[in-house]
Amino acid sequence: MNIRSRFGSPARLIVVLSTSSLCLLGLAACSMTSGGTGYAPATTGSAASATPAPAASSAALATASTSLGTVVVDGNGMTVYQYGKDAAGATSSACTGGCATNWPAVESASASPTVTGITGKVGTITGTDGKLQVTLNGLPLYRYAGDSAAGDVNGQGIGHLWYAVAPDGNKISGYSK
Repeated sequence: MNIRSRFGSPARLIVVLSTSSLCLLGLAACSMTSGGTGYAPATTGSAASATPAPAASSAALATASTSLGTVVVDGNGMTVYQYGKDAAGATSSACTGGCATNWPAVESASASPTVTGITGKVGTITGTDGKLQVTLNGLPLYRYAGDSAAGDVNGQGIGHLWYAVAPDGNKISGYSK
């Protein structure tokens, strides 16, 4: 089949392609959040994937095996991430506003959070909401709103700024969205 019989004229083909391109650009723009913080939560899977998080463990931080290898997880088994705009040793988080909505802080009730399997230096800072935010090697830790179950790593590499964390506190790199 030739293009003329499918679309009627070359001009009509250009209109179809232009409209399709604009739709794709619109969808891409809708996935961005304000404040240059990366992307909005991913919506992968069906409504059935919105499984409640597993019950909290006694550790504020622990390790778990994921498709990225062994990563740090919070007390609910959810993958923990670092933000590329945070500075090690800073006393506050660079993730505020809409960023903090999509990337909630890993919080602790204690200035000395309990850990299992973590070899990096664990501490806390005062988070944007005034609660204690857990740090690893001086970097604040976050969860990703797009992760719905233990083992999810949907935040990995988003915007080339967000990375899961290894037990030694280093980011797990290599995959970016």
